[in-house]
Amino acid sequence: METLRAQKKDSEKDTTMRISGAEAIIHCLLAEGVDLIYGYPGGAIMPVYDELYKFQDKLTHILTRHEQGATHAAQGYARVSGKVGVAMATSGPGATNLVTGLADAQIDSTPMVCITGQVPRHLLGSDAFQETDIVGISTPVTKWNYQVTKAAEIPEIIAKAFYIAKSGRPGPVLIDITKNAQFDELDFTYEKCKGVRSYKPVPEPDIKAIETAAELINKAKKPYIVFGQGVILGEAENELKALVEKAGIPAAWTILGLSAMDTDHPLNVGMVGMHGNYGPNVLTNECDLLIAIGMRFDDRVTGSLDTYAKQAKVIHFEIDPAEINKNVKADVAVLGNAKQTLDLLLPLVNKNEHKEWKAAFDKKYQTEYETVIKKDITPTKEGLTMGEVVEQINISSEHKAVIVTDVGQHQMIACRYAKFKQSKSNITSGGLGTMGFALPAAIGAKMGAMEREVVAIIGDGGYQMTIQELGVIFQHNVPVKIVVLNNDHLGMVRQWQELFFESRYASTVMVNPDFVKIAEGYHIKSRRVSERSELKEAVAEMIASKGPYFLEVKVEKEDNVFPMIPSGASVSDIRLK
Repeated sequence: METLRAQKKDSEKDTTMRISGAEAIIHCLLAEGVDLIYGYPGGAIMPVYDELYKFQDKLTHILTRHEQGATHAAQGYARVSGKVGVAMATSGPGATNLVTGLADAQIDSTPMVCITGQVPRHLLGSDAFQETDIVGISTPVTKWNYQVTKAAEIPEIIAKAFYIAKSGRPGPVLIDITKNAQFDELDFTYEKCKGVRSYKPVPEPDIKAIETAAELINKAKKPYIVFGQGVILGEAENELKALVEKAGIPAAWTILGLSAMDTDHPLNVGMVGMHGNYGPNVLTNECDLLIAIGMRFDDRVTGSLDTYAKQAKVIHFEIDPAEINKNVKADVAVLGNAKQTLDLLLPLVNKNEHKEWKAAFDKKYQTEYETVIKKDITPTKEGLTMGEVVEQINISSEHKAVIVTDVGQHQMIACRYAKFKQSKSNITSGGLGTMGFALPAAIGAKMGAMEREVVAIIGDGGYQMTIQELGVIFQHNVPVKIVVLNNDHLGMVRQWQELFFESRYASTVMVNPDFVKIAEGYHIKSRRVSERSELKEAVAEMIASKGPYFLEVKVEKEDNVFPMIPSGASVSDIRLK
């Protein structure tokens, strides 16, 4: 390779390369197995982009239309592929535009490395053009960050960044690299990081705690599992299924846990949380043993903590010690990777069935079906519902698609009604609730799993926050399918205004553009549907399309998502209408 100038140092046995810091960054990324970067160039990161130009055969750069889009695309890529997503931006506004994606990745435990350019070292602190303290700004929303001011630091810091981002409970890392460090030369060698002093990403399992957990499970009359994304991140899907089936325990999921277990499994009883299923929420306060696996007891799951599962013993399987007793006190804490701890638990658990207890969930489901589900997925009213659109996507994709959702009513409907047979199939913004997430995340998800169908389900509000990323789909012919459920409102906020603010619809009515014409402007095949008679054929056409496809579905303007737990209420107070 012409850009490499190898030289042998007399005092060393190994061959090192004398290269620039910018080129070293590329070699570090290649050594970590990176083949795809999302980003946006600018002055302070230009030396790295110049080196990227020379390595186009090994490293693909996707020019997003906004730096926030780069982070969400990297998130989607990471969530589907299981790899570390990579995003890159320049200093100042380029760097600050990454913050929303960093915060989203932090709270949803998504492994991501962001590299930003920075003004030269001698200008730091001088308010130079496009200088921003991105390390200070991003500290609360990253797992770790660091500012590189010397070229010689680059290999060690990037190796450390990838290790921290991926290990233990994953998360985003930001590396800020001054421009002088990019230009200066170093003697380059690279060694992957295998550990960081005082950082223990995976706690050693406590066998005594696992034995105690098994005893509680074996004695329980009404055991109940709630599983989250920790199962997916820990690759513990098989172990979860084995536990559920051996012990005969009903299991429910958080929205980030969705797809860790086949949605049609007979012991999969549905979703917990504010818009979750009726039985899984109400029966939380009737179980005698609550087994939480890879979830953090978010407020949207628990409702009022004062009334949450007070009658039950609690076992918490968790990789992050900081989550233990943070919101819900655990009677038994089982620290470690869920795959390892569940594998140790399984031989100690007795074969069992809890038919009467499972029947309680079935009975609650029938109540919910008659009151809510039937009208959502097989409606009789004239206007189209979001639920029936999701149901048609299920049918046409044969439950095999990756569903990427934005935030709002459509998100809750999709999480309630999407059907999955494969893990890593539900990609959504959970903890941060980021509108604008879905379109760029769907691009990243498709690039992370080209063999899978990827369908983005988006509301008309969130869609317009990152609509410019249609340019990426056009430029790279990314065959992602986009469904905008258009109710001409900020639907979730409108629902709250109707229920709790006497229908004062303050700033929630949307005056929307012609979405089909916009998509056609990017040469994306497009269609609009407003009649039920057209829906089935339109969705089938979209799924069958070999290229990108945009489908706008005009849905009921004032449909609400139920069940619903009012903010701050008990899970027992869930409303069916």
